[in-house]
Amino acid sequence: QTFNEISGYRPCSWKLALVSLGTVCSGGFLLLFLYWLPELSVKWTCRTVALQEARLLLLRTTDEFRTWFRIRVCSLSVPGSDPLGFPQPPESQGPNVMLFGWKDWPNGWPMRSLPTLLLFCGPQVRFFVHHNVRYLWSAESQSFQRLRALDLGRPFSALHAPHGAGLPRGTQDYRRLFYGTNQIDVQVPSLPKLLIREVLNPFYIFQVFSMVLWSLDNYYLYASAILFMSLVSICSSLYTIRKQYVLLHDMVAAHNIIRVTVYRGPYETEEIFSTELVPGDVLLVPPEGLTIPCDAVLLSGTAITNESMLTGESVPVTKTALPDPSRAANGLLQDPTYDPEEHKRHTLFCGTSVIQTRYYSGVARFSTSKGQLVCSILFPKPTDFRLYRDAYRFLLCLVGIAGVGMLYSVIRSVQQAVSEPVGRIILESLDILTITVPPALPAAMTAGVVYAQRRLRRERIFSISPQRINICGQLNLMCFDKTGTLTEDGLDFWGFVQAQDGRFLPPGQDLRSPALTGSPFVAAMAACHSLATIGGRLSGDPLDLKMFEATGWVLEEPTMEETSRHDQIQPTVVRPPDRGAPGTPKGAPEEEEEEVGVAPQIGLLVQFPFSSALQRMSVVTRTLGEKRLTAYMKGAPEVVGSLCRQETVPENFSAVLESYTQRGLRVIALARRRLESKFTWHKVQHVSRDLIESGMDFLGLAMLQNKLKPETVPVLAELRRACIRPVMVTGDNLLTAVSVGRECGMIPAKGKVILTEALPPRDGQPATINWQQADELPAPEIPDKDSKQVSYHFAIGGRSFSVILEHFPDLLPKLLLCGTIYARMAPDQKTQLVEALQKMDYYVGMCGDGANDCGALKRAHAGISLSELEASVASPFTSKTPNISCVPDLIREGRAALVTSFCVFKFMALYSIIQYLSVLLLYSILRNLGDIQYLFIDVAIILSLAFTMSLNRAWKELVPQRPPTSLVSPQLLLSVLTQVFLSLGFQVGAFLLVRGQPWYRHPRHLGSVRLVAEAEEDSVRSLENTTLFYVSCFQYIAVALAFAKGRPFRQPTWTNQCKVMCVFLLGAFCIANVSCKEEAPHGIRALSRSPQLVCVPYEWRLILLVLVLSNLVLSVSLEVRHGLILAFPPLELDAMAPPTYSCRRQAPPRAKYKRLAQELLFDPEWPPQPRTSTKGRGPPAESSA
Repeated sequence: QTFNEISGYRPCSWKLALVSLGTVCSGGFLLLFLYWLPELSVKWTCRTVALQEARLLLLRTTDEFRTWFRIRVCSLSVPGSDPLGFPQPPESQGPNVMLFGWKDWPNGWPMRSLPTLLLFCGPQVRFFVHHNVRYLWSAESQSFQRLRALDLGRPFSALHAPHGAGLPRGTQDYRRLFYGTNQIDVQVPSLPKLLIREVLNPFYIFQVFSMVLWSLDNYYLYASAILFMSLVSICSSLYTIRKQYVLLHDMVAAHNIIRVTVYRGPYETEEIFSTELVPGDVLLVPPEGLTIPCDAVLLSGTAITNESMLTGESVPVTKTALPDPSRAANGLLQDPTYDPEEHKRHTLFCGTSVIQTRYYSGVARFSTSKGQLVCSILFPKPTDFRLYRDAYRFLLCLVGIAGVGMLYSVIRSVQQAVSEPVGRIILESLDILTITVPPALPAAMTAGVVYAQRRLRRERIFSISPQRINICGQLNLMCFDKTGTLTEDGLDFWGFVQAQDGRFLPPGQDLRSPALTGSPFVAAMAACHSLATIGGRLSGDPLDLKMFEATGWVLEEPTMEETSRHDQIQPTVVRPPDRGAPGTPKGAPEEEEEEVGVAPQIGLLVQFPFSSALQRMSVVTRTLGEKRLTAYMKGAPEVVGSLCRQETVPENFSAVLESYTQRGLRVIALARRRLESKFTWHKVQHVSRDLIESGMDFLGLAMLQNKLKPETVPVLAELRRACIRPVMVTGDNLLTAVSVGRECGMIPAKGKVILTEALPPRDGQPATINWQQADELPAPEIPDKDSKQVSYHFAIGGRSFSVILEHFPDLLPKLLLCGTIYARMAPDQKTQLVEALQKMDYYVGMCGDGANDCGALKRAHAGISLSELEASVASPFTSKTPNISCVPDLIREGRAALVTSFCVFKFMALYSIIQYLSVLLLYSILRNLGDIQYLFIDVAIILSLAFTMSLNRAWKELVPQRPPTSLVSPQLLLSVLTQVFLSLGFQVGAFLLVRGQPWYRHPRHLGSVRLVAEAEEDSVRSLENTTLFYVSCFQYIAVALAFAKGRPFRQPTWTNQCKVMCVFLLGAFCIANVSCKEEAPHGIRALSRSPQLVCVPYEWRLILLVLVLSNLVLSVSLEVRHGLILAFPPLELDAMAPPTYSCRRQAPPRAKYKRLAQELLFDPEWPPQPRTSTKGRGPPAESSA
């Protein structure tokens, strides 16, 4: 995490004294206020100093949330200042060192004596820890720098030479002082700590304030009810939070502590616990494998690992040793700088399992990627959603309204010249605050999300971030990975086409034909792979597996005994199945007749694994009976073709390749090279792959088919009907991705695809974008924008995306607006794409199978992992249904939960305003609602309606409309204000009407004969109280019915049986009590005979019944009419056809992508015409033909 602001502070005595005095005077509220605002807690108690003198730091993040953190600076005495160096000799520490028995430095330095020694000697190292990351003070840069290990900026030679033989014990102890134990320690907070953290939430503090206030006012029943609700809510929250911590702790701690063997010298080993490892230790990986306890680089040997913990892909991955420049033949190998991302093929990651090793493997440890993943889970980025921000703003408005009511209450009491004590007046005025801001609001708002989460669980969709369910209701763009998400995981071999003498031979489908057994093409398919035998079965990449199985060859691996007998270079062998010698293919060159006439046995000597950055892999082999070595390569056709001798590449290479990719086939090119005699068996073990992968002979193309999953087409069609843009983000070939996009309907039948190729600046020329049309159609020109039948879509490759991101920032939003296919995208580029779309105000969802999608899944508003592996812990949502049918389900439930949140918030706001109006009207005559009346309203009516209102299920299909995102939108404000004025009118009308009745008696006469002890009861009982109580009860039911939205996002209200039953019982009970006569049964007359109500004439009861029924009809009718007017808001931009977009509103839309779409409607130069280019000239871009 990066910080834009970092300031140093030291405690200030006079500021601390003032804050302490303010805390005492405010009853502790000031301390609580400073707890909520850490920046003020530092600034009000400390003075600013330079960073090198600071004891406290104030950090502020650089993201859009601008979060403050209060950090304490610590100090450590160590015999040195370089974390990766060695302890300084005792002589440099002063004479006092010898008093502590420094023996046999550094090997004999016992760990138990080290801390005692360091208390009295050594320089002071200042540091702080934030989000489990340690930052050290750097005297050179005069700033705090993140503590680094061996993961960045180290050349290959530095990893082999100083650390290749291991570390002495003293050096290990010294480094552990800086780095601590090698353990991802997920602390499970204690229940008291969680309780304090939860209770200090502003809402719970307000609830405590409310309960204290009600207790002082003798409202014990209602205070007890709120206390019970708060305890249930707190216990539920504590259980959920602690359960998540425990699950994460158990997942991380499963392999946290194991025993490993480390080197203490060239020939000495020691068995230690993995928690004792430090950067620079060399550990031995046993042949049977182990779970790697740290990130490490492979120094020698090979290993087969399962990286599903990090990538979500359970395919075994082959790791090879980091090249040693000192052992390079004739100095041909350079000394590059090690980078964990670039050199993943040499890196073993923490938490991954080594399934099998070949030869003895030593590794050097550095900081862990698994730790970064766990930190991203422990400290997630805050969720920015307008609903929550608007909710706080709306509550502040309610607080302002409450302030007006409090002032009116005090003034009215003073004007009446009553004899009430000042404390009583203050209590009644503060009571208005608890009425206007309902304490039950958080629980009521959460109910809809909880019910939605339960329904999602029944659909086998699980969430670790329930608050994101509401955000799913606003998704308007979905990114999909291709392989394993839109298409099947497995590949089927489709066919092949060989190349010979610079031309393509006729295509074929059967590689097991005897005529092809010894051909170089089949040998390349059989030898160029990273497969391994695990448990008696071949395992590895699905593509490698399918290509190898298509040849019918056999793979034989050396046993452990053979490996130990034949040093470290005992190769894996591939050979054809046992059968007679095949014939020689027609047209084979004479120099190859010998090698194809006999069934070859090929030994795999060196493997250069597949690199997503290089888009290729290669192997160096030796055929039995041959003296010279042969290299085989396979990979992306464009890359392989560029590395071959041009005379071996057919002239129609591009046309043939395009013909296959347009069918949606996965095309792999193969090549080979007979190495010169200088490349011997031992020399190729340390040679650079760039020397091998050049000057190749092109052999041909192999085609594999990746079928669409049956759910893909209907789901994408449903999303498009709902105006949710589908976007493909894949690492596959661009034309293959375009073909799959057409096949699945992501690109409509009449849609035009514009291929976007961006070239970086070169030879003084600016960056350039070339526009080409993907389809050879009769009409190459883009049609007029008035046409509603054709849309255009951009297809962009990963390299082009990086160039555009850097050199065409002004053009990027236009491409993102209509970009549908993003191919050859690296994992970090997927994350960059999601962030760029979010900057355009899209609500972005990401659906992937977990392989290379973790970053994008975490960054998206809603990430959906289709993997059930542990990597899904980083994704907010995980579906156990391995297809994209979960996406519409999640969006439907998100929309239903979002609408429910709006309905509940509006209902609770109206409940507060209605009760606020009732209390103010009663305060005008120095009366109030009674304790039992409050309890009946808040518990029997409000809570039952609020919680049953959230039970409506999601609507069965997605519609083009989307729920509103803001509580302060004109539509919602109009709805709320309409109901407020309607409630105000009926309450004021009933209040004035009852005072005008001939039988009306002034409140002061009702209790004139009562004792003084009954004065408090007289402050409640009145005709106005009884009238407003009955009217308000029906108004709560009326707004609950009015705000119970059904279609198009939720099922109709009548399907919610609990809500219907609740409304029926409450309505029937209230009607029966309002209209009952004296001879009615005792149960019906229970409420009307309450000691806090006044018996009113039967005629007045009938008038009240007419009033409340009229209120009910008007409330529902106005809301229905209001809903019909706003039921069809302007639709979002249709991803299929941006030119056809039109906006019905005159005001410009808020979303950036909508404003851009409007601008492009009137841009005559957009979209760019095919066969043109755009030159970059600084920030703007100029288009030219």
